[in-house]
Amino acid sequence: MAYSEKVMDHFTNPRNVGEMENADGIGEVGNPKCGDIMKMYIKVDNDVITDVSFKTFGCGAAIATSSMATELVKGKTIPEALQLTNKAVMEALDGLPPVKVHCSVLAEQAIKAALSDYYQKQGIDPEPIVGKISECEECHFEEE
Repeated sequence: MAYSEKVMDHFTNPRNVGEMENADGIGEVGNPKCGDIMKMYIKVDNDVITDVSFKTFGCGAAIATSSMATELVKGKTIPEALQLTNKAVMEALDGLPPVKVHCSVLAEQAIKAALSDYYQKQGIDPEPIVGKISECEECHFEEE
């Protein structure tokens, strides 16, 4: 499995890592059974994501996609951040192996989950704005 230089760079030198105190929104996605869990933190000021950070438990691709997703939404308005797709994350990283595409899906969902939490804290129903946050298809496992 070959990774691009950008994936390796974001894995070995991840940006925006760590918990954020007093975050305006926190989103967690993933499943411990598949091994990838992402937690995103956002600060919002005047509808702009002024700061974003993450904590990810998972493989190198999960860390790299989390790092890149934070870079792609930092400084963007909420509507711009909501346009983030897993495809955009993959393209920014110069691609991912097919078996790691789900990591980019989780990164997209983590940003949307943080935005959803932000709206809930404002007393606003997030679903009409953010949409439904669905489970990663790779993370569906039967309970034993």
